[in-house]
Amino acid sequence: MASTSTWQAIAARKQKQRQSRIPTEWMLASPPPPTVTNVLNVPRTCGILTTKELEITEQHDAVSLSSYIRSKKYTAEEVTVAFCKRAAVAQQVCNCLTEIFFNDAIARAKILDQEFLRTGAAVGPLHGIPISLKDTFKVKGFDTSIGIASLAENAAQENALLVDILLEAGAVIYCKTGIPQTLMALDSDNNLFGRVLNPRNRLVTAGGSSGGEGALVAMRGSILGIGTDVGGSIRIPAMCNGLYGIKPSAQRVPYVGQEGGTRPGAAKIALPSSAGPIAASLRDCELLLRVVADAQPWEKDPAVAYGSWEEQGSIKETKRPLLGVIRTDNLIGPLPPVSKMIDETTERLRDAGLEVVEVDAPAFKRCQSLANALFGVDGGNFMFDLLEKTGEPLIKWLSTRIRRKEQMSLDTLRDLHAKKVDLETEMLKIWKDPQTGRTIDAIICPVAPHPVPPLDRWNGASYTSSFVLLDYPAGVLPVRDVTETDLTEELIEGNPLGSWDRANKELWNPKTIDRKLYLDTMLSIQVIAPRLQERRLYQAMEIIDEVIRGKTSLEKAKL
Repeated sequence: MASTSTWQAIAARKQKQRQSRIPTEWMLASPPPPTVTNVLNVPRTCGILTTKELEITEQHDAVSLSSYIRSKKYTAEEVTVAFCKRAAVAQQVCNCLTEIFFNDAIARAKILDQEFLRTGAAVGPLHGIPISLKDTFKVKGFDTSIGIASLAENAAQENALLVDILLEAGAVIYCKTGIPQTLMALDSDNNLFGRVLNPRNRLVTAGGSSGGEGALVAMRGSILGIGTDVGGSIRIPAMCNGLYGIKPSAQRVPYVGQEGGTRPGAAKIALPSSAGPIAASLRDCELLLRVVADAQPWEKDPAVAYGSWEEQGSIKETKRPLLGVIRTDNLIGPLPPVSKMIDETTERLRDAGLEVVEVDAPAFKRCQSLANALFGVDGGNFMFDLLEKTGEPLIKWLSTRIRRKEQMSLDTLRDLHAKKVDLETEMLKIWKDPQTGRTIDAIICPVAPHPVPPLDRWNGASYTSSFVLLDYPAGVLPVRDVTETDLTEELIEGNPLGSWDRANKELWNPKTIDRKLYLDTMLSIQVIAPRLQERRLYQAMEIIDEVIRGKTSLEKAKL
């Protein structure tokens, strides 16, 4: 149907369909006007959720919910209904959902409850846990349109492998979430469903390309979301929405059964995406990665590397953890609040008894240009073909940034991969402390060179895409809110490092931006580990997070 309709007609039908899947009794009587920028409190005050449903959605993470379901304090149905309701409210204030299948989810939860009652045993480690998915994941019976009109109205015939793994583990899948057109923008806006809004501050970006997941989890409309990342698309929404997010190495979580708007096999010659968790709890990220590893996905997806969770690296108890810090990529200098937050975090880690060494990474600045080159292997032609089937235009932000190009030649592609190997080899040096020769367990650095910016003003992804190029697992931890004091910090005088740096400075220039916009946003740090060392990454994030939250010192940080 989609190929014979205009994109406007398809968009109208899809939005009408989405609206029809929200029960009338879950509709807000009076949605907050656009002048209300922080909408986090709406689910609590709208009267749609019961007291128990508010408790379920606000006082738990996935780990504790699992315990409550197994101890029969909650049923899977109660939990699923609560999150479906809250997701419905989130959609009405943040426009974060694409596909809605609440009825199917509630029916599955009832079956899980019946099975639990009959056998006395949980179906799996995620028994009764509702999980939301980025729109890229195929779910049988529902569209995987990725915000492109020509891909709409064409229901998937089977599930993505990761969806089947989650279902076999007992999870309840209940909705999919918004993304940007082409998946290559850092603000989640498309012609089919519209723009995702950030519930902490609807004037700033929710991030992309997993922006819908970020907004939904921030609204507590999801306890655990799954996004994908090829340039920062898990980590950027995690930062924008004050959440935890982990981008694994590309061979760690199965990716088959995704719709990415590219030709099959394209990722093998460009940069492969990773799938991973976005959550309000760090241990929920670990839960998801452990469940996937325990499912032995390498038996069903040849691209997945072998390795149980216990085999995915570790920071040994027998030695003192050594952390590194990279303060800048020397391509885009961090703005004052970001630099200040990195300084504060480093100081707190040292005060807690951890060793933190400065890391010199001169090759870091070369990663972004190489990553950008590998993003453009097919010249964008496949995506432009999809758009032109219905006459769909590029969204405004992309309209001046991408265009059709010639497909890259084999010689050019080969040369780029040769440069990638050289860069990967040179960057291995960052994992050794030159003073002592010790191995650095994990490295902290900015997620971005700026705080969460206004809509459509994210400036560069060099701090995130570089670790896709290198295939390092990387995670994001929320640190603290931007404060009034932060807004008084001024830039150090000096010439811009380049055009990206010049644009970045404009995000702190009082002549071009009202800094008060940043007050309802959170500052976050990025943590990285060597390739395929996801457990090592998680352990480092756990230590750092406990120090940030004031819960531990080195003596208590036993792994």
